[in-house]
Amino acid sequence: MLKFATTHEWAKVDGDIVTVGITDYAVEQLGDVVFVELPAVGDTAAAGEAFGEIESVKAASELIAPVSGEIVEVNNKLEDDFDVLKNDAFGDGWMIRIKADDLSVLNDLMDEAAYRAFAAEE
Repeated sequence: MLKFATTHEWAKVDGDIVTVGITDYAVEQLGDVVFVELPAVGDTAAAGEAFGEIESVKAASELIAPVSGEIVEVNNKLEDDFDVLKNDAFGDGWMIRIKADDLSVLNDLMDEAAYRAFAAEE
């Protein structure tokens, strides 16, 4: 099951590993992505704080971590192919995987129905 942040990141839990990406809505709002900055494996993410940045022809936005923990994997495909975000935001377009310190913080995030309603109001 996916959980969603008001900052348009999604989180998918598999054990204590949380895969993080940005939503299809966020990708659509950004337009043509020109740069993605992601952390390195071994770096630490803090819930509610920036773990990277995404830039498009329209804007630059911080990427906000939904959980705290160690970055255990980074999607290096995004260095060369930004179209994967448009084509598969919830699959191949994932950004990082975090070994979460505390999964309970995800309880504060929205489910898909609540997120879609939130995005429709923006």
